[in-house]
Amino acid sequence: MNVFLLEHTPDPEKLVATAAKLCYSSSDISSLRNGLTDEKISEFIDMLVSIGHESVMEHVCFTFGIEGISRACSHQLVRHRIASYSQKSQRYVNENGFSFITPPAVENCPQANEEFIKAVDSIQESYKKIADALTELHKNEFISQGLDEKTALSKARKLANEDARFILPNACETKIVVTMNVRSLFNFFQHRCCNRAQWEIRAVADEMLRLCKEAAPHIFAHAGPSCVAEGKCPEGNMTCGKFAEMREKYSNSGKSGR
Repeated sequence: MNVFLLEHTPDPEKLVATAAKLCYSSSDISSLRNGLTDEKISEFIDMLVSIGHESVMEHVCFTFGIEGISRACSHQLVRHRIASYSQKSQRYVNENGFSFITPPAVENCPQANEEFIKAVDSIQESYKKIADALTELHKNEFISQGLDEKTALSKARKLANEDARFILPNACETKIVVTMNVRSLFNFFQHRCCNRAQWEIRAVADEMLRLCKEAAPHIFAHAGPSCVAEGKCPEGNMTCGKFAEMREKYSNSGKSGR
């Protein structure tokens, strides 16, 4: 798995402070912005985060590149609707010999791992046979319609990929570019940094949060699972019961709650 920060809104904390200051001032925007020192920005951001004034956070966006995750993980990721996604297409990209993600529990169990690899090998072989057969079928159809062989082959491969992908497993490796604003990231971290989140997307969320804290430490000072960000667990009887451990893991200064 590889998660990296591609871009983010320049000077994110100053932008948030400017937007928030405007809500409480009759001054013009340029004057507000020019009057913000690093110390004032830090103090103001800390105050905004502590009271949960999150609407101003929507002005700041972060874009991540994520590689080496499974389709099972990306299906969970794209359920977060206030975001933008660009994912490797299984329609346009041929998946012959596709890479795949093996869950650690499977990898650590010899019997399960053996069956897992056997199943993936079988799917890889079947995918290639289906794609090759469909490519030949469609190529001949296009040639009969008057297309030259090179053009016919190119169009046929696309159609073959389109249908052969139906047998690809959730384990199939994918790549995705994700853009979220800060408020959406807060929500994402509350759900996906939680101990009850699936292991793979939790690992993605933890790395995204680490990168966010490097870029905007005051904004993300209390970001993390709900038990850290909100000071309470929403899981009821299904709670992991590890509040102190989670607070220690995610909080910057031993504080919790916004």
